[in-house]
Amino acid sequence: MVSFRKAGRQVSVIAVCTLMLSSIWVGQAGAAPLSPVFMPQPAQVRLTGKVTPLTSFPEVIWAQAPSPLLEKALARFNARLGLIGLGPASPESQRVGLKISVGKDPGYLTLAAREAYTLDVSSNEIVLKADGPTGVLRGLATLLQMIDTRGTIPVLVQGKITDAPRFNWRGLMIDVSRHFLSVYTIERQLDAMELTKLNVLHWHLSDGTGFRVESRKLPRLQQFGAHSQYYTQDQIREVVAYAGDRGIRIVPEFDVPGHTFAILSAYPELAAQSPGSVVKNWERDCKTATGEAEVTTQCKRHPDLNKPAMDPTAPDALRFVRTLFGEMTSLFPDRYVHTGGDEVMSDQWTTNPRIVAYMQTHGFRDTAALQAAFTADVERILSSQNKTMMGWDEVSEAPIPKSVVVEAWRGSKWIGSSARLGHPVVVSAGYYLDLLNPSTTHYAVDPLDTRAVGLAPQPAAKSVGPFVQAFTLDPNAPPLSEAQEKLVLGGEAPLWTELVSDEMVDARLWPRSAAIAERFWSPGAVTDSASLNERLPVVQNMLETFGLNASENQARMIARLTPDNITPLTQFVALTVPVRNYGLNRLADHTGDEILLTPAAIAAPDSFEANAFNSAAKRYAAGDQSLKASLQEKLGRYGANDAAFQALSGPASIEEVKPLSHQIAALSALGLEALQSGPRGKKWRDRAQVLLAEQDKAYTASVDFRASRQLKQPRGGLLIAIAPGIKALVSQAR
Repeated sequence: MVSFRKAGRQVSVIAVCTLMLSSIWVGQAGAAPLSPVFMPQPAQVRLTGKVTPLTSFPEVIWAQAPSPLLEKALARFNARLGLIGLGPASPESQRVGLKISVGKDPGYLTLAAREAYTLDVSSNEIVLKADGPTGVLRGLATLLQMIDTRGTIPVLVQGKITDAPRFNWRGLMIDVSRHFLSVYTIERQLDAMELTKLNVLHWHLSDGTGFRVESRKLPRLQQFGAHSQYYTQDQIREVVAYAGDRGIRIVPEFDVPGHTFAILSAYPELAAQSPGSVVKNWERDCKTATGEAEVTTQCKRHPDLNKPAMDPTAPDALRFVRTLFGEMTSLFPDRYVHTGGDEVMSDQWTTNPRIVAYMQTHGFRDTAALQAAFTADVERILSSQNKTMMGWDEVSEAPIPKSVVVEAWRGSKWIGSSARLGHPVVVSAGYYLDLLNPSTTHYAVDPLDTRAVGLAPQPAAKSVGPFVQAFTLDPNAPPLSEAQEKLVLGGEAPLWTELVSDEMVDARLWPRSAAIAERFWSPGAVTDSASLNERLPVVQNMLETFGLNASENQARMIARLTPDNITPLTQFVALTVPVRNYGLNRLADHTGDEILLTPAAIAAPDSFEANAFNSAAKRYAAGDQSLKASLQEKLGRYGANDAAFQALSGPASIEEVKPLSHQIAALSALGLEALQSGPRGKKWRDRAQVLLAEQDKAYTASVDFRASRQLKQPRGGLLIAIAPGIKALVSQAR
């Protein structure tokens, strides 16, 4: 087991690098008050344009005696105020009053929790009215975003807010099986979730790679399936209580019958195939693929630990499931329990003669029917334990009880198919953070849209197997009826951690999770991606002010790679983004975990620098000549970085991306030329076309999952994020 608490913040090189990687939340001193930067956007906002000075913590007046939960919430609120320079009132200071009234909520920490609130900020007081304790937490989070810290003292923007969530289920799914995350890291994400009004942590605690919870009834699980990295039961209770104080439910996931290599390593008698055969088959396949006599440098990824499945016909299978869930669910008070059910490979069962004979004897026409029967048995076990079962959308492909909550992940069409069967639905299709798409991609997906996400349909002449077909968009999928829309509980943003270490998780989750939180909380009409990009740096800086370590950890990774000079790599990763749609996973097939120590692990899916540049370039191309000098300064800086980058000495991962730095310099020079007045000849346009075509090719290589598997990925697994802005400048040049 691994757990640690945060040590003191590192300074010097890391502090400098942090400032370079993040925008400045406080803005410019003396600037005129602006509208607050909200994320998620409240349902209704009416601002007066006036501000109320804050010189100390507000004086809180409770309409009802506060519960311990609310007292802790106020203490967190004041602690955050302390981080922006406020403190307790002095005897002579004039305090702003904060009047809080809260209704009773028997459904606290349930799907029916009362989260609605109103905020009324005037010249001398703040009035927060909430339907329940959760509403107080949500209102205090909004109140923090109404504070402007750009002047000599913080001021509170006056106005009235009326707010309530669009969906009741607004979650993150964090996988700790593939790469274990410390208790402190999980709790840090819970703090950020509270600030962005997310209310469910779907905690993926077991998979092929590892089983991550101490079991006292089945101790072999941590002895053989955890690799010495697991949470004690006391730590689980600590995290559950920590989340509960923040109005966040924790839904655990323990996968059955697939993704069970860690379980089967501990209890091999439950396996459909011998767990030991997985490693042997991997070695055989790797030798065949690489032509190597031994498994060495060309096969650094682990064998496919996701494939092994339980034998659902084993005499002790259901007894094991009953014992496992009986113990694990006692640690998690939430009503919902996720049991996985995804990606069960049919050959795990069809190549086992005993399972085949069982299917024939009992009339199961295929493995889907066998899995459905097993799923129904698991559902009955959980129901007897007063729990409601969840599963990935594969469980809906055969008849199962309607009470099972289906998580639609393979595409938006599964939202409709599951709802038509009468299942409650949680949507994760379109919100997979490990695909490394930018925030705007996720932001464009509405949880109620049955045609939003999926692979483009193949031409009729091409045959498509059932695996790909499951992910293919259905352009004719009918929209949800009003009754079916009510079955959509909300959504989740999953982060699978094949390529995410503990120090990377903050940057891989945020700020994209904040953008997705807005899709789940705010009215469906809130969809302006330009506004989103403008707000993302501000929100990220707020989250880091209040505890996230994304920039600090990124700076540490930069200093590790180029300790003698951090500036060139800092500028380089600010202008690049990782390849998308599992293109990076494909590159990791030959590097393994070494890829976690490369620039591709440092570059964020959202490049704030590039977003600002691209936006300015497009506005200039549309006629805003006032941006010319700023664009020239940026392009000059981007191009000049290449000489310093080429001079870096470092590991192979730095050498690998030096040609990409050359490309940035060439594109920057092209942009500067496009800003010059005068005609352009054919030779210039031909050169521009070649440079931009190279970028188009790089982006196309990971435009979707199919492309990322079939096309060669660019050097170092990185894309140049300023390419759209350069293209805009070239397009306007005459």
